[in-house]
Amino acid sequence: MFNVGDKIVYPMHGAGVIESIEEKEILGQKQNYYIVRMPIGDMKVMIPIDNADEIGIREIINEVDVEKVFSILKEHDEHASSNWSKRYRENMIKIKSGDIFEVADVVRSLMLRDKEKGLSTGERKMLNSAKQILISELVLVKDMDQDEIENLINDNLCI
Repeated sequence: MFNVGDKIVYPMHGAGVIESIEEKEILGQKQNYYIVRMPIGDMKVMIPIDNADEIGIREIINEVDVEKVFSILKEHDEHASSNWSKRYRENMIKIKSGDIFEVADVVRSLMLRDKEKGLSTGERKMLNSAKQILISELVLVKDMDQDEIENLINDNLCI
């Protein structure tokens, strides 16, 4: 169980800080929720505590893992599938995993593909989403603002 003040990652949404733990009644059922403030978009989300493990809630990474994220961004892209739908499915699975290293891999491969061939509308949305997830966690780990983190990501890409 997490506590108020803990920095956590909510897969598909990004990282945030637990502001409070509250009991709420929704559809006639009382449940305890983590109230999480997300640094990107200044939004709050409620996460049912009972489902936290199932959802994949985890602590944010540490400084050592940040270096691993940047090394993933620097890697040369192993040839991704040329089949758009297969590539999209594989990337979506990586993003849904909540694993920051998988998300970094998606960001790198889509940014490289964008530079080389351009992206479809669906892949552009996926890139933006994956980038926001990556940025939200790095903002909390590095205690930097969104623009600084975005510049670090761009500086570490091998393009």
